[in-house]
Formats: sequence, C-alpha cells, structure tokens
Amino acid sequence: MLKISSAAFADTKPHYEILDGLRGVAALTVVCFHLFEAYATSHIDQQINHGYLAVDFFFILSGFVIGYAYDDRWKTMTIKEFLIRRFIRLHPMVVIGAVIGGLMFYTQGCSVWDVSKVSISMLLIATFLNACLIPVAPGSEIRGVGEMYPLNGPSWSLFFEYIGNILYVFFIRKLSTVVLCILVLLAACGLAIFAMGGPLGDICVGFALTEENIVGGTLRLLFAFPAGLLLARIFRPVRVRGAFWIGSISIVVISAIPRIGGSEHLWMNGLYDTICAVVCFPLLVYLGASGKTTDSLTTRICKFLGDISYPLYMVHYPFIYLYYAWVKNENLTFEQSLPGAIALVIGSILLAYLCLKLYDIPVRRFLSKHLLH
Repeated sequence: MLKISSAAFADTKPHYEILDGLRGVAALTVVCFHLFEAYATSHIDQQINHGYLAVDFFFILSGFVIGYAYDDRWKTMTIKEFLIRRFIRLHPMVVIGAVIGGLMFYTQGCSVWDVSKVSISMLLIATFLNACLIPVAPGSEIRGVGEMYPLNGPSWSLFFEYIGNILYVFFIRKLSTVVLCILVLLAACGLAIFAMGGPLGDICVGFALTEENIVGGTLRLLFAFPAGLLLARIFRPVRVRGAFWIGSISIVVISAIPRIGGSEHLWMNGLYDTICAVVCFPLLVYLGASGKTTDSLTTRICKFLGDISYPLYMVHYPFIYLYYAWVKNENLTFEQSLPGAIALVIGSILLAYLCLKLYDIPVRRFLSKHLLH
C-alpha cells in the first residue's frame, strides 16, 4: 500500500522512478474515492467507484519492491534488522496520522457520529491505540461506524502491511519460486471466490474486525503481497515507451469505472475486481518497472508523486471525516461543495509534503541513527 523504499536511506540499487510515480497517482485516486463517500449510500452508487482497488496495487508494489530490495541481502542482514528497517520506514507516518486524527476529532461532528459524547480520556486512548496500530472491534470504537482505526481509517492497510512483512521475513522469502507461484495461484482463486461469490460483490474490505473484512482483507494481502514478490523474482524488463503515462491513465480509469452489475448481479463487479487485482495490477507493476523516464519533467513528476504518496495516504483521511461532516450538516451537493473538495485535495498534498520534509524524513533519520548502529 504504500511508499516502500529499500533499507532506510542507503540503497545502491537502481531506483524505479516510474513505480514511484504510479504509487502517487494511486494515492490521489484514493483521496478522490474517499471524497465521494460523502454522497454515496452504498458501494453501488459510489462515484470513483473502484478507488479502493488502489490498496491491492499498493500491496503488489510493496511485495515487488521488498523482494527487489531484500531477497539477496539475507547473508548479511538479520531478521531483527529487517523488522527495524520496516518499522522505521512505515511507523512514523502511522503515528502522525493518528495524532492529526485525534486533534481534529471534535471538529467532525455530524448526524452519522456524535463526537460530543466522546470524552477526552476516550479520545486519548483511541489515539494511543491507533498510533500503536492496535485495532479495535466494532461497538468499542469512538466513532461508531465499525472501523478498526476510527481516527484515521486507512491505517487498516498498514496493519495488513505489517502482517505481510512478518510473513515475508519468517515464511514467504524461504519458499521456492515454484511453491511461491502455487501460493499466489491459490490465493488468487480464494480472492476470486470471495469477490464473485461473497455477499458484497467487491473486495472493498479489510478495514473492520468483522468476519467478511478479516477474510477479505487477508485474501487481498495473501494474493497481492506474494504476487509482488514473485514478480520481483521472475522480472525481466521489456522495452516500453511512455510507461508512466500509460500506467497512470490505466490506474485512473480502473478507479473511475462505475459499479458493474448493480445490486442484482453482484458477481459481475466481483469479476471486475478480480481481473483488476489479479491481472491488471501485476501487469502495471511489470510495465512500470520496465519503463524509464526519458525527460526531466516526467522524472520530476514521478519523484514528487513518489515522495508524497505514503504521507498523502496517511494524513488525508482526518480531513475526509471533516469534509463528510460538513457535507452532511449543510446538506450540500457535490457542486456546492466543490470548492471545499478542491481545497481538501490541494491541502492534503501540501500537508503530506510538509509532513515528509519536516517530520517523516528527520524522524526516520533519527531512528536509523539510533536503532541501526
């Protein structure tokens, strides 16, 4: 899900600039998808309908880059060092996302959730749990909508990201390529069965501690993360021109496609989700890893998008809660709230950049200095 670089700050391997750029494009589609939650009554009528699939792209990309960065390092790197490096890379933004969510909580009151009934002590406990990435069960979280992390919803994918990293270091990395391929195929079948035969007709799951979310979120991870690792092992680049622009347009189109099949034919949308997650996204990662930027403008765009992708993903959602409350309280249409939506997107990008420069990079540098030496 997310911006995953190699070990801390010193990686001598060639960098995949286009994959950075595609990760940033996917993060922007997530922001837009969340914006339109304020006007949806269900997944059926949600605009930017398939933005949730960006998480599957993130998981595949994460597996690919971890395999690329670490698979050949185990003669000189310990399990402890790997886990510390992953903690340093991922967790500072988990903490700041929780803190921002806690600070903004009392500004987000609306008919869907009553923040006035939440005490300061309850909010502090919720902030601590979110910062430690400890999930809460439905009925015991302070917003009352069933999220594992009610102060910053997207933290759920970091929960699964950590699970993927733990599975990699203790289990998956030891599998032969053939066995890894079998695991990926079995997980793909499981994901397809869930998507097409399940009660939802989609794979927009993983964010709550309910049976369907736990099963669906686990299947999303168990396919995507090992698929990325497998892709890293068998990757042989091909000549591709315009890979960034082809990949970017593909991600936007995949995210924006309306719901397929309606409420009468849920399996049709499940089939679409399966094709995107199992076929399209591995191809896009392959495409992005094969291509190279050939001009300074594209290189700068990819670098900027890659830099802000993870911070953007981790800090935008508290403002979605605020936007949602504003839309509900004022009974606004999208056209009426468009200036606020534009301000949210631009403001989230600026905040992500500031968090990166003033918080994330300095904190990671500090932690690397004190935990890795």
